[in-house]
Amino acid sequence: MANDLTFVQKHEFLLRRLHSLTGLVPVGLYMCVHLVTNASILNGVEAFQNAVYAIHSLGSALVVVEWAFIFLPLLFHAFFGVYIAYSGQFNTSRYSTGKNWRYVLQRVTGMVAFVFIVSHVAHMHGWFHFDFWLDLMHKMGLAQFKAYNAASTAAAAMQGSLVWPILYFVGIGSCVFHFANGLWTMGITWGLWITPQAQKRADYIVWGIGGLVMLIGLSALGGFMTLDPAKAQEIEDRMYQESVKSGRIVPNEHKLSHPAHTVE
Repeated sequence: MANDLTFVQKHEFLLRRLHSLTGLVPVGLYMCVHLVTNASILNGVEAFQNAVYAIHSLGSALVVVEWAFIFLPLLFHAFFGVYIAYSGQFNTSRYSTGKNWRYVLQRVTGMVAFVFIVSHVAHMHGWFHFDFWLDLMHKMGLAQFKAYNAASTAAAAMQGSLVWPILYFVGIGSCVFHFANGLWTMGITWGLWITPQAQKRADYIVWGIGGLVMLIGLSALGGFMTLDPAKAQEIEDRMYQESVKSGRIVPNEHKLSHPAHTVE
């Protein structure tokens, strides 16, 4: 009977469309922008720090933007993705085709990507910005990123243990596969490529995009792994002094990796 249906079952068509849409915007789009921003480290410490300054110019609105347009859509996409994975059936043992394996890998990489993203945000930002919470995160070796010492703290966080670059390599790979393959299935869901010929053309498009995004992500990882944190901090400290004097940024010791500098 209709009254026996759960909320998800009653609205499954709409929820699946929203799940598909949030996989592209804002989750997938944000991932691409985030990786491109990180890859700016290849242009030098100044380029990356300037990109971070631009992001943090939002001030207190940044937290609202993060939760409204990134974290909440991500959580919806992740939790409904778990429902889809739980309710779906794998049949690779009977039909060991490429598309069936991609179906399985889409669910597996989704789980891996979610665990990676949760750990990545904890590792760099600590999730929440309350002082008592950040103190706890710091004691656990987490919340390592400081916006006004962006490159040096990111590099130090990545170089602190071999566990992190390995986790990031696996995590970025899972995120990119999930995004690229999800883009392909989204095209079917929304009727963009239905015929076998159109789907074959879509293969080239989405895996080309996936390969480019993967290259950008690994380039960013390599940039932070080879950066000297001490030299990067010297450049960041100079930029901080100049930016405070010019009024470009507001002094904020919580965004520094060390005690606040005196600005003459």
